[in-house]
Amino acid sequence: MRLLDLLHPHLDGVTEVVDTTGGGIALEPYLQLPEGTALRRADDTTVIGEGALALLSYGPDPQRHGGLDTCLAVLDRLRPGGRGLIVLGYRATELPWHRLLDALVAHRCQPLRAGGLDYVHLHGGVVFTCTEQLLPLHGSDGRPAPSTDGTATALRIAGEYVLADFVSRSQRARLLDLEREREADARELETLRQDSGARQAAEVLRERDRLAADLRAARERIGVLETRVTMLQGSTSLRVGQALIGAARSPMRGSARLPRELYGMWRGRSRGPAAAPPGAAGPGREEAAEGDARLHLAHRAFTAGPRDRLVIAGVLDARTARDFAVDAAVSRLLPHDARIVTERTDPDAVVVQLSACTAATPGPWAHTGTGTAPDLDRRLAEVLATARALGRKTVLWRDAPASAAPGLARLPWDAVLDGDTGVQPAHCDHRALDPDALRELFATRATRVRLSELARIAGAPDPLDARRVAVLADPRGPDGTALLIKQVLAQLHPPVEVLVPRPGPAFEELTASGIAVRASADGPTAPWVSDWTADPDQDRPAAHLLDLMCALECSGAAQPGLVPKEALR
Repeated sequence: MRLLDLLHPHLDGVTEVVDTTGGGIALEPYLQLPEGTALRRADDTTVIGEGALALLSYGPDPQRHGGLDTCLAVLDRLRPGGRGLIVLGYRATELPWHRLLDALVAHRCQPLRAGGLDYVHLHGGVVFTCTEQLLPLHGSDGRPAPSTDGTATALRIAGEYVLADFVSRSQRARLLDLEREREADARELETLRQDSGARQAAEVLRERDRLAADLRAARERIGVLETRVTMLQGSTSLRVGQALIGAARSPMRGSARLPRELYGMWRGRSRGPAAAPPGAAGPGREEAAEGDARLHLAHRAFTAGPRDRLVIAGVLDARTARDFAVDAAVSRLLPHDARIVTERTDPDAVVVQLSACTAATPGPWAHTGTGTAPDLDRRLAEVLATARALGRKTVLWRDAPASAAPGLARLPWDAVLDGDTGVQPAHCDHRALDPDALRELFATRATRVRLSELARIAGAPDPLDARRVAVLADPRGPDGTALLIKQVLAQLHPPVEVLVPRPGPAFEELTASGIAVRASADGPTAPWVSDWTADPDQDRPAAHLLDLMCALECSGAAQPGLVPKEALR
């Protein structure tokens, strides 16, 4: 809600708005007062009576919002018929409302309406009036509720208090139950992690010792074979045989060289077995081994340069890997190369999709975690251990019942994501969806939205940054500025910045709502720009930017009224 939406329904009969906030917060840009209502600053002697409304502020920062003592000083000067609006720096759950209510009652003030505000530093407001008798309450639309006398209003207040307390008690009880369940689950999970961690550590140590023994035996065998090959290559019989074969293949040239070669072998007979040429065996074998390792990685997705995209290495099915690859660099792990791929790609997160491990899903990791494929369980544990050694997050994407692969729950995960992996809007049948369903899919069920949760866990670039949009506008006068602010704040997909020729205090409400206001000459920082300069007075619905971005993501093609930021340079 905007501040003017809370205030304007209560300006009937008000000719003067008195700002008593002391200048800690400049509220004038938020008010947009109608004609016939003036705004002025108050001093310590100003009396607020019939036809006047006082602006007060109350929050946790006395220097900025003011404290309760400041509000009491203003309430002392309030007379019957005078009204007031207290803007709150407290969030609803943090507001010491009992102290505020005590102050209002002591000064014979009746709250008429309270509402939340969508600003960074102001989170709510309360409209009240000083009265000698009980007045009808105001509904959510700002209009007085039907009432004929004070008795009906008192009954309504008493009834709302009792029923609201009844509902809140049940909600508080449910909250306490959920907190106790969460604490119990956390303790059980920690116990499972400790037990599984100890077992896993023991298994890793046993596997390490076995591999070390196998490696030592292999090295010893390689040493014996290298010695035999060196002896064989340096033997006189082999060299004589090679010389004779060469002469037989080319009798004209080889016969002439044969006596000289045999004489050279006879002269060097006392030198012992000839050493192999430098680098003949070792480097060649190393290059072959390295080339063999590269074969495993030829089909993988690597990134070079700054990390501006989420990088995932995962146990994923084919459809999920394809959908994720639209917004991230994805490397699918296979059992034979999972560890080396994890090391070479250095992903932001190693993701294991539970449905890709179940027996019902055919694939290289099928039956992992079911207890029927211990070799796959061991390889997956090695991958997770490698990721943790690299300082990367390990995430279980639980898109199937945990009972389908119960062994996965015993592995040490940094985070668990529940739910499906999302839907790519571009892969949907748009004709089968109405506009509201398509908007809901775009906003809550798209793969990009689900990957954003993963990016926050991994501390990686957010895929939703690709949806950031700026509005380019050129408002004409105060009325044009007010219309621009109204349309921007009403957007269901709000822009991250507004570009205008001359930023100033008139756009303070946009800044307070978390929307940057910048000069058009500086250019946008968002990847997409919606140009509103051609028709600044056009009536743009709340879904205007949402529909543009949704159409862009569904089609992948440029949309009228939406251009990439590079086009403005």
